[in-house]
Amino acid sequence: MTEIRTLHRRWSKEAAYREAYDAMRPEFELARELIAARTRAKLTQTALAERMGVPQSAVARIESGRHWPSRKTLERYAKATGTRPVIKLVAAG
Repeated sequence: MTEIRTLHRRWSKEAAYREAYDAMRPEFELARELIAARTRAKLTQTALAERMGVPQSAVARIESGRHWPSRKTLERYAKATGTRPVIKLVAAG
């Protein structure tokens, strides 16, 4: 089985892939942060879902990077992982 990193490197050579990936970069970065917080808290998606009072599938959707969760959802996720959300604006580029 090919690792996702290997595929990403291979596909990154294609302009259309790079453009699509760059367009979704913020979603991917948020998903990566959420998964990292859950991992640091040593929680499975199921355990996190129980703490949040939602089905496991909701946690999977939140972590998928396919859409932006609401501020309220981010706050519930953070509380369940023992973290707090921080929003900051940084220079583009």
